[in-house]
Amino acid sequence: MTAPTEFAPGLVVQGFAPPLRLRDFELIAFDMDSTLINIECVDEIADAVGRKAEVAAITEAAMRGEITDFKHSLRRRVALLEGVTVADMERVYTERLRLNPGAAELVAACRAAGLKTLLVSGGFTFFAERVRAELGIDFVRANVLELRSGPHCGALTGRLLPQCWGDICDGAEKRRTLLEVASLLGLEPAQCIAVGDGANDLPMMAAAGLSVAFQAKPVVRTQAHVAINQGGLERLLEVVRP
Repeated sequence: MTAPTEFAPGLVVQGFAPPLRLRDFELIAFDMDSTLINIECVDEIADAVGRKAEVAAITEAAMRGEITDFKHSLRRRVALLEGVTVADMERVYTERLRLNPGAAELVAACRAAGLKTLLVSGGFTFFAERVRAELGIDFVRANVLELRSGPHCGALTGRLLPQCWGDICDGAEKRRTLLEVASLLGLEPAQCIAVGDGANDLPMMAAAGLSVAFQAKPVVRTQAHVAINQGGLERLLEVVRP
């Protein structure tokens, strides 16, 4: 890539000369936690059983790229969620989860320009499906938390359920999902935009024609075509015009 340039305050671009046109792209893929939404859901769920600090430390190390085995790190964190109830997760959703500034505006602009939208998350379907519905996103892939059956039903077991596509949505799966959806739509990777904030987003960002780091970890900012370091997600529209 060419050297990064501050296109506007808090908005850095590298590897191309802006502005681009949104209509030159056909698919945009978003990470969820700390990208479309303001929290890391796994950390907030852990707060219900007094383990937020322990879980958040693992999350931070994974997002910074200091832990390279995302699957192992996620299993460690999910194991610490054993006993959390569906009611606890409902409270996280209603009391703590908010869309990040500009998320709704950016998704709406993309939809208006004819792009398909994809949410691909290392988080959980409990939240991802709701965010999908709220924003009108076309496709979603995330992890499924296992619930106890029997007398203790409605509480987490501390495990994830395998799905038809695999066991855990990590960085490699995010990349594969982006390319799979693009292929199903008859698109080339160059027609895709990928937006994320953590190290596990880098594989899909590297596969896309345009990569966007939103309020991201340093390892992600330095590798993205666009880094939004101040303001909301709608600032992408300053670089990629509707």
